[in-house]
Amino acid sequence: MKTINKAGYCAIGVFRGKTEHNLGTLWRSAYILGAAYIFTVDHKYKKQSSDVLRSWSRIPLFHYKSFDDLLNNIPYDCRLVGIEIDDKAEFLHEFQHPKRAIYLLGAENDGLPQEVRDKCHFLIKLPGNSSLNVGVTGSIVLHDRATKVETILPPNHIE
Repeated sequence: MKTINKAGYCAIGVFRGKTEHNLGTLWRSAYILGAAYIFTVDHKYKKQSSDVLRSWSRIPLFHYKSFDDLLNNIPYDCRLVGIEIDDKAEFLHEFQHPKRAIYLLGAENDGLPQEVRDKCHFLIKLPGNSSLNVGVTGSIVLHDRATKVETILPPNHIE
């Protein structure tokens, strides 16, 4: 039974991602955990043969040429949430997700540049002193959102 998310919607993407495999994992998690779409910034994605769910046919993938291109195309009243190991970042388990959120991950080796972090509405981090890979981190964030948002049954649902 599909539920309706009263908390709005979310999307997740990667800034200058290193590998297509990580984005493929993230795409599958995004589909399973209810994201509206996924995206890349400054890096293209090639379809993965390991995508047995055919996630590409279920939720869209957008490519933004630059960070400014992403900023110019964020939906109305949507918050940009950077995911980064940063002293200013709030721990994920304490974070209250915005109703409409765009989650942005950086590549494992570089993370999000300071000028990108500065333009995020929120910064969140996972516990630990080193980064996980993009697919794992994004999946954890989406799972956290899915467990915290309020959902309701569709109006025509009969129990």
